[in-house]
Amino acid sequence: MELLVIRHARPEAEVRDDGPADPPLSPLGLRQAEATADFLAGETVDAIVTSTMRRAIETGRPLAERLDISPERLDGLKESDHQRASYTPMEDMDKDHEVIQEYLEDPLLMFSDGYDIFRDRIRDTFDAIVANHSGQAVAVFCHSMVASVYLQTVLGHDDPFALISDYCGISRVTASSTGIRTLRSINETAHLRHLP
Repeated sequence: MELLVIRHARPEAEVRDDGPADPPLSPLGLRQAEATADFLAGETVDAIVTSTMRRAIETGRPLAERLDISPERLDGLKESDHQRASYTPMEDMDKDHEVIQEYLEDPLLMFSDGYDIFRDRIRDTFDAIVANHSGQAVAVFCHSMVASVYLQTVLGHDDPFALISDYCGISRVTASSTGIRTLRSINETAHLRHLP
């Protein structure tokens, strides 16, 4: 089977005082999601899986509508900082932003549940997708750290910061029921070149 691991499109910034931030896509993000759907609609996609977070759901929606597929939402794909009350796109942060300062103090603080728990949750969730979709091509709309950590496990590494996907970057993994995982591409973004 084939996994298409896709980072969500660009979201808005959001600050909440009543729970975790879960921002929608920005206008540019909506265009990125449409471009990704245009690109993938020409390929075989048998199933669509998304994180339960809004930015991943909204990124997967255009492809789901084009292919008339009901996406499956998996809580196991939620981002590492899913408990934060604020979300700011990385490109909008300056060196004094609280997330940057926390990262400089201890990079692993971004994993709300702890890095080991996060890594194991991501690996187990992707293994379940593979088990439930034998012989299929599955588009998985998720998040930067989710994609990074999963791809690192495929490569046998344990550095969550070594691979970072761009918005709507597509990485392809071939997965067998015997446990063999082969990384075929990382962070394909040619379908977005016409966008700012």
